[in-house]
Amino acid sequence: MSKYFSSKIQFSIALLFCFMVSYGQKSQKKSTDKPNIILIIADDAGWNDVGYNGSEIQTPNIDRLAKNGVVLNRFYASPTCSPSRASLLTGRPSSRMGIVAPISDKSKLKLPDSIPTLPKLLHQNNYQTALFGKWHLGLQPSSGPKAYGFDYSYGFLHGQIDQYTHKYKNGDESWYRNGEFIVEKGHATDLITEEAIKWISEKRDIKKNFFIQLAYSAPHFPLQEEQKWKDPYMHSIKNSSRRDFAAAMSHMDNSIGLLLGKLKQEKLDKNTLIIFMSDNGAMENWDSKKQYNGVHPSNDRLGDNTPLRDWKTSNYEGAIRVPCAFYWKGHLINYKNESYISVIDMLPSFLFLAGDENLPQTIEGKNVWSAISENKSIPNQEIYVRGHLQESLIQKPWKIIRTRHLAIPADYELYNIEKDPSEKNNVILQNEALAEKMKMALENQFQKDAKEVNLNGIK
Repeated sequence: MSKYFSSKIQFSIALLFCFMVSYGQKSQKKSTDKPNIILIIADDAGWNDVGYNGSEIQTPNIDRLAKNGVVLNRFYASPTCSPSRASLLTGRPSSRMGIVAPISDKSKLKLPDSIPTLPKLLHQNNYQTALFGKWHLGLQPSSGPKAYGFDYSYGFLHGQIDQYTHKYKNGDESWYRNGEFIVEKGHATDLITEEAIKWISEKRDIKKNFFIQLAYSAPHFPLQEEQKWKDPYMHSIKNSSRRDFAAAMSHMDNSIGLLLGKLKQEKLDKNTLIIFMSDNGAMENWDSKKQYNGVHPSNDRLGDNTPLRDWKTSNYEGAIRVPCAFYWKGHLINYKNESYISVIDMLPSFLFLAGDENLPQTIEGKNVWSAISENKSIPNQEIYVRGHLQESLIQKPWKIIRTRHLAIPADYELYNIEKDPSEKNNVILQNEALAEKMKMALENQFQKDAKEVNLNGIK
């Protein structure tokens, strides 16, 4: 063999080795990349309050997430806000912690300190965490987001606020930054968005991945929107209350668009998973007479859960089956996901993306990322939700609902929610054996709950 060919072979081997090393590095980087995560939570947005579900309300930015990502068509939360948020942060039914209704008025109830939370667990994987907007899991700064692992927090502690004074319905202070009550001017939707954008561009640690919980007050009452947000609906929506509700949704959607623009500007859009969800279904109306000294008008019509049954606080589909979409540029293809997924599944799925599959024993949710990203089925999925005076258990395609009473035995209803998503036909008498089996499964879940639960207030 000539010296020329020997040198050529050696060069080819060296080139191949370099390629293998380079490919290995790229493969390793690809397998260990962690996304930033932004979870956007609307307050009381119903099934038919987003454009992609056919609403008359214009939500182009939310629709953009849905049309370019994965729509979770059967995503379940709790019937009200505090329980959904407790389940989200702990990966377990909120009733295990005694939270089955909103934490309201002067309540000292809070999320238990001893349970591992999503932000604390993400810390272990080198994530920085921030919450902007609604907290509703403790009404004092001492039981605010910082106590549960959020590095930075800003917004309001209570369940609802005046959008401009930022005070709770009974006049209590609620607006704060990092554990200190503050006074600021401006609409809550704008202030929450501006703070989140400023944190992303100026305050975060750029060496770390981040998790943001962006929890808006919109479209929760009181509805206090500028005319510019109402103008698009002056002819299309005749009811003034519904028009004000639509304006609140549009205002929030515009703010989401500003956030998406900032992510692109900061070149964060390609490695940021964005999720949009509502904390529960919509409310039908609001009587304001006993709140805010009656300064806000009552609303005879608010959200729209069509075609689902009933309203916030119940355990029917209209209250617990909520809009949800996952968007991750270049990583998720668009389709409608029909898997039954619960809010308690968020925590283990986020931890998986952060590179952590060692879940604490308290977590009952499942890592459903493969179901979302690859449309794989979820075997033996069971979704348990407990509300004020009802609890429900879903085992695809069946759903059993129990309504408890103080002096008489409980009522049971059974629905095939695949064939009957509007829950019009109670088929419990036609499926007695199945009903008995599901009653036992429901009671088994109920017995795992805390013995004392909060039942004060429903808003």
